[in-house]
Amino acid sequence: MTLSLLALLAAAGLVSGFVDAIAGGGGLITLPALALAGIDPVSAVATNKLGAVFGSGSSTLAFHRAGEIDRRTMAAPALAALTGSALGALALPYAPRQALADALPFVLIAVALYFAFAPPLDERQRHARVSPRLYALTLAPAIGFYDGVFGPGAGSFYMIALLTLAGSGLIAAMAGARFANFGSNFGSLVVYAFGGHILVAAGLAVGVGAFLGARLGAGSALKAGARLVRPLIVLVSCAMALKLASAPGAPLREWLTALFAG
Repeated sequence: MTLSLLALLAAAGLVSGFVDAIAGGGGLITLPALALAGIDPVSAVATNKLGAVFGSGSSTLAFHRAGEIDRRTMAAPALAALTGSALGALALPYAPRQALADALPFVLIAVALYFAFAPPLDERQRHARVSPRLYALTLAPAIGFYDGVFGPGAGSFYMIALLTLAGSGLIAAMAGARFANFGSNFGSLVVYAFGGHILVAAGLAVGVGAFLGARLGAGSALKAGARLVRPLIVLVSCAMALKLASAPGAPLREWLTALFAG
């Protein structure tokens, strides 16, 4: 790869890392960039995981230094997410990826509606519907498995689980989501590495940009809180839903085409 192409991938990683540290969905930026660089789809997904590890690791470190990650409660979910993601990556050849792609736009629209109309997001602890142990045994590995199989929106799903079920405040939920996302990125990365699908130069270029972008994104989230987090999650969720729904053969696209054609 030429230096100019690697620089463009690093720039994509920078923007992706900033967005991913706050709202998740950074792959919406880096995966198309890797595809435009001429990388085949399987290698693009695997290479993107290398960049994502740098980004999620950077934001996790930033939140940890700010004192927002309780390792006693968040280490187990991160390890569970890592395990689930590795199993998901191993199950990738047998997974119903098309069914996930068909259903996900509706799920992401629901995520956007939740954050658009939810009660004010702040640092107050809410009533926990699941214990930290139950979260680590069920939700974290399940989302991690999804991240290994498919991926889009996993960071937002971790955050919603922590906000609505684990009772976390906004910044604590963001920090815990990034830590779990680091685990699930790393778990699937290990599997992809053994499969020989990772283009190291491209992945490191994305990773350098993502590392810097994630640090900026985490710092911005710590300063701005819900004023930045809520609109960005709504925007990213809608963008991911639109991208998936506009793919050829997507049910939502076919339904809208038939509606307007009639």
